[in-house]
Amino acid sequence: MSRETAIASAEQYFDSGAFKADLARRVAIATESQNPERAGELRRYVEDEMKPALEALGFACRVLTHARGRGPFLFAERIEEPGLKTVLGYGHGDVIRGLEAGWKPGLSPWQVTEIDGRYYGRGTADNKGQHTINIAALAAVLNTRGKLGFNAKWLIEMGEEVGSPGLREVCAENRDLFRADVLIGSDGPRLSVDQPGIKLGTRGGFPIDLWIEAREGGHHSGNWGGLLSNPAIQLAHAIACIAGPTGQIRVPEWVPDKMPDSVRRALAGCRVEPGPDGPVIDPNWGEPGLTPAEKVFGWCTFEILAMTAGNPEGPVNAVPPRAWARGQLRYVVGVDKDRVLPALRAHLDRHGFPFVEIAQGRDEVYAATPLDPEHPWAQWAAASIARTTKRPPAVLPNSGGSLPNDIFTDVLGMPTIWVPHSYPSCSQHAPNEHLLPALAREALAIMAGIYWDLGEPGSP
Repeated sequence: MSRETAIASAEQYFDSGAFKADLARRVAIATESQNPERAGELRRYVEDEMKPALEALGFACRVLTHARGRGPFLFAERIEEPGLKTVLGYGHGDVIRGLEAGWKPGLSPWQVTEIDGRYYGRGTADNKGQHTINIAALAAVLNTRGKLGFNAKWLIEMGEEVGSPGLREVCAENRDLFRADVLIGSDGPRLSVDQPGIKLGTRGGFPIDLWIEAREGGHHSGNWGGLLSNPAIQLAHAIACIAGPTGQIRVPEWVPDKMPDSVRRALAGCRVEPGPDGPVIDPNWGEPGLTPAEKVFGWCTFEILAMTAGNPEGPVNAVPPRAWARGQLRYVVGVDKDRVLPALRAHLDRHGFPFVEIAQGRDEVYAATPLDPEHPWAQWAAASIARTTKRPPAVLPNSGGSLPNDIFTDVLGMPTIWVPHSYPSCSQHAPNEHLLPALAREALAIMAGIYWDLGEPGSP
């Protein structure tokens, strides 16, 4: 009975083909939460797949629902002794739309296909592969030690890809049920293929709609051009006053006063590596004076996600009556989300754009929720990973993207540790999503080591 034996058991699960078989069975359930016709598949993933998997490990399961929820929530718990520390695990079983037409020939989003050292399939990286790894690592520790040595709870939701509707309410109404000392979950990519790491929270995400309603209907550009204001041009100038020509944010309230020293220290040795299939980083884009890692994990960014004016599919010779854009602010702690829209309104008015209308976009607003990189749980998790992999992991204060992390930190009041098992070029949310087998095998070892160490003296 040893840590090494538990890790070897987790690796054998991969080597035997059992991991691929479990992943293939789960990927085959088309859990598209954006598609109302897949509601039955969301329930099937919980009832027929994940509930039996956790019950086989001695978890007592119950299915929770909420009127706002897109699908069911699976709660599972294994209480070994009331006085032991309690760890909450998290995963989401829903996926982005399959987008079948965009996949390479011979690939299907609903079938795991191994080609060129990759497991292709929707959900392999986001998030079915990741919570499959964690649950299997728990099993490896149980098989070795005969017990976990800590109390374990699990939450699997089926609406993360549509903003986790109902999750906040379910957690608020069941605080005692979800109570734990720490959340340890897995989602999103590592910093790079070769460097394992942890993320301690998330940047906030705030969707913003901007638009100009100039008049009713379009008017001939030859007869009226030069006489009528063009809302597309006006909106372009308004956006230019929000972010500079290299993407630097120009709204003072949208950036923090400074980057904490502990964050700078944690990011000092981190490299952002897109991988062979990733885009080339534009070195001159973003906040001047920051490293690439600091730009993504320690600062704020503003993006325009979509813009329309006139008829893009078939332009006509007319001054358009309306222009619209969807913006998105990704922000770190130090920015007040309640001031995002008022600050933008004042900024646009100061720069001569009172006619630009703004509103919060329809997507969910996520709060910024970092954990200090020098927090005891962060240091403990990093040490466990280093012990397993024999190399120091990247410790990031937050992910670049968004998760419902504020529900765990603010509603349930616990520190959060995210151990990602994917990599930046995994094509999550796009056709040809995939998981790297070698990375998955190492992730099984990492998680088996973490779960073993949780049952030993010395964790926070």
